[in-house]
Amino acid sequence: MAGVITRCVSVSGRQLKCLVPVLTTQQARKFADAAPEGKKCGSPLNDQDRIFTNLYGRHDWRLKGALKRGDWYKTKAIIDKGSDWIINEIKVSGLRGRGGAGFPSGMKWSFMQKPSDGRPKYLVVNADEGEPGTCKDREIMRHDPHKLVEGCLIAGRAMGACAAYIYIRGEFYNEASNMQVAIAEAYQAGLIGKNACGTGYDFDIFVQRGAGAYICGEETALIESIEGKQGKPRLKPPFPADVGVFGCPTTVTNVETVAVAPTICRRGGTWFASFGRTRNHGTKLFNISGHVNNPCTVEEEMSIPLKELIERHAGGVIGGWDNLLGVIPGGSSTPIIPKSTCDTVLMDFDDLVRVQSSFGTAAVIVMNKQTDVIKAIARLISFYKHESCGQCTPCREGISWMYKIMSRFVEGNAEEHEIDMLWELTKQIELHTICALADGAAWPVQGLIRHFRPVIEERIQNFKQRACN
Repeated sequence: MAGVITRCVSVSGRQLKCLVPVLTTQQARKFADAAPEGKKCGSPLNDQDRIFTNLYGRHDWRLKGALKRGDWYKTKAIIDKGSDWIINEIKVSGLRGRGGAGFPSGMKWSFMQKPSDGRPKYLVVNADEGEPGTCKDREIMRHDPHKLVEGCLIAGRAMGACAAYIYIRGEFYNEASNMQVAIAEAYQAGLIGKNACGTGYDFDIFVQRGAGAYICGEETALIESIEGKQGKPRLKPPFPADVGVFGCPTTVTNVETVAVAPTICRRGGTWFASFGRTRNHGTKLFNISGHVNNPCTVEEEMSIPLKELIERHAGGVIGGWDNLLGVIPGGSSTPIIPKSTCDTVLMDFDDLVRVQSSFGTAAVIVMNKQTDVIKAIARLISFYKHESCGQCTPCREGISWMYKIMSRFVEGNAEEHEIDMLWELTKQIELHTICALADGAAWPVQGLIRHFRPVIEERIQNFKQRACN
């Protein structure tokens, strides 16, 4: 069995005790010899393997409580090992971005390892989290803020950054407040700032409040907002790694991606890679909402079957599994999948691509048979129509057209050939804009037509029959 050991950590001259998870020799050998390539699916996570141990806010979220849970343990030793070692551990871990795109984090961080040209480098943490159905990052910031603060320091050291900007959605008042307190505690304890953790490395962290615009979840729009401009995406290239915030090299990454970095460095990239299937390694925070008995946010192993995730943690579908209509598996911008697919699909990047959907942020939105699926997707299109910045014509005009057609589909006041017209419209919008907001608006409609076309056709036929009568 794995256990914990008590370590004394010196903070501002005081000796504080913290609990640190340790592995037995047998378990360490197991992780070292692990062959994730042979995994068929993920399995329920053991408590000793959980990274976010205060996800539900049952313990003290301040520095003293964080130290007891093992945060800030051997941080100085990790930083002293240098950026190459940190980035190598992240690469070995197989960590992919937790914000939706799933880009390999180790590779992304290594883009900042260029010879200095005199400009400072920055880390920007995307805590905007405006995707409907997604609420994982706010749990980290509210209940485990020191994990993010420590992660910023380690990620910043890996990139050679001098400061981090945490861009928090304006509506997240409690989250921003707790982050400010955690940052102040870390400064006071000498963990960040000048000579952070006694390493000789200077690193500052700032909190930047947003105004609640969904578009600012896109990395270049977020950078524009930090600079005091309208949150509108930039053309790329140049990419942020070359010209980012204030014209300096910048990496924009997600809260969860940064927050897991300290644990990966402490417990080893091989340990993290032992979870999940090939190319889908690690643990992940899943949001489960909609028609379930127990909506929740839970940390589980990647590649866990969707059905097991819902039934184990969310108390199952309201009305039973046979009452399931479909699931949006990765936040509102990912295509819906029907029950027949939900029976066997795994929650990871590759398996959801296989079924023509996307892992996204792993925000699972469950819909049972009481759902008007056409109306639900139309409501999502209304959201994207409202949140478009209007910079690109396919997005500005195309989403408005989609919404008008979808509004008529809700009533059935349409012709059947318009279904194919709507499909073609989504294809003209997709991949023709500066950022992915338009793609995120087109994909839910594509999922609806792909799997629920008979429902649309039946609605149109019923409307015609009522009109004739």
